[in-house]
Amino acid sequence: FDNNRGIARSLNAGLAFANDQKAKWLLTLDQDTRLPAGVIEKLLATAARAKQAGLQVGAIGPIVVDTGGGEIKYPTRESSGFATTAEIVQSGALWSVAALQEIDGFDERLGIDAVDAAACLHLRQIDYQVLVDADARITHSLGAARAVQVLGRTVLATGHSAERRTTMVRNRLQLAPAEFMQSPMQGLRSLRRLAMSTALAVTVEEVGGPERAEVLLTIHGLLDDGVHGLGEEVLRVRDQGELVAVLGGILGMGGAGVPGDRNQPKPL
Repeated sequence: FDNNRGIARSLNAGLAFANDQKAKWLLTLDQDTRLPAGVIEKLLATAARAKQAGLQVGAIGPIVVDTGGGEIKYPTRESSGFATTAEIVQSGALWSVAALQEIDGFDERLGIDAVDAAACLHLRQIDYQVLVDADARITHSLGAARAVQVLGRTVLATGHSAERRTTMVRNRLQLAPAEFMQSPMQGLRSLRRLAMSTALAVTVEEVGGPERAEVLLTIHGLLDDGVHGLGEEVLRVRDQGELVAVLGGILGMGGAGVPGDRNQPKPL
């Protein structure tokens, strides 16, 4: 490519090649992901057994171990003896080429952030399952991640820049209405993670004053620009203290109503 238009464009180029080669599965990888020997074979074998059990497998991913923040654990639900989840990290994942073709591939409008979440959402919307294989493990770097304790939960603070944080929030907010329509539980879970990541960005993560202020102002601007689904309380926030307080209230919304999240590190 002559210019960088984001990871979704590259993933779609790989999808087009896989389709031309009549491949059934597409493996997507970042440059900092490490695959142990045999992990792809494990994923393929699990996907094959799931299909034999009657599941429509749209994607399957391994357990991701971040090089700086520990293991990322997905909230899962059992279906026909297999662990399903709402979304997986694209790096190290196998995607059904046929299923991706049905959703027109990866959404290039998102650029880089939430591309995998959007693909998983679109697959679930047409009744494909997203699987996690707990016996398959890879290592991957999520920014400058480190594990921190917040409200009794272990989460990953990724330390992304203000610019990157803005795109992360914007893209997740764009997906929010469709997520709530497809699964209110997943929509609430995504909202809680978004709130937590924003709170960490302006409190815990090691960014300087000007950059912290930039994170606050840009995220607040995104909310003011039309994300009414987060409630009037958020839209009325005018300073960092109020924002953190409101986000803290949102963090408490999930609670026991979102099984599988407590004490499990999540990428933010």
